[in-house]
Parts: sequence; C-alpha cells; structure tokens
Amino acid sequence: MEINNIGNNAGILWNVLNANGKMTETKLKKESGLATADFCAALGWLAREGKVSTVVETRCGKDCEYYTLNA
Repeated sequence: MEINNIGNNAGILWNVLNANGKMTETKLKKESGLATADFCAALGWLAREGKVSTVVETRCGKDCEYYTLNA
C-alpha cells in the first residue's frame, strides 16, 4: 500500500462525508467503494490529521456510531 494511495483514499472519504454528513461505517464504506484495508488506512489518515471523529447516538435503545468531519 503506497502512501499516495492512502492519501487519495482519505480524500475520497472526506468528500463522501462532506457531501453526506455523518455516516455509519457500513454506509461510509459502501459509498466510498473502498476495500476494508484501504478504508481503514484512509480513516486513520483523516483521524491522525484531526479531520474526522466519531459520534455515538442512542436510537431506539441502541448505540449507533457515526463518522463525521470536524469543523
């Protein structure tokens, strides 16, 4: 896995989140079209740069985790 690919994939995730707002991991992974390893590396890149965070919301008695862009 090349560093340029991770950066490009991070851009894909950022764009998907920017267009759609907070998303579950499943939906974000599906919308980005990235394989699991590529998705995780790109998400780590964004987290390391402080550009993404997780939010936990309780809905119908169940905790749901979402990814969202930091302001």
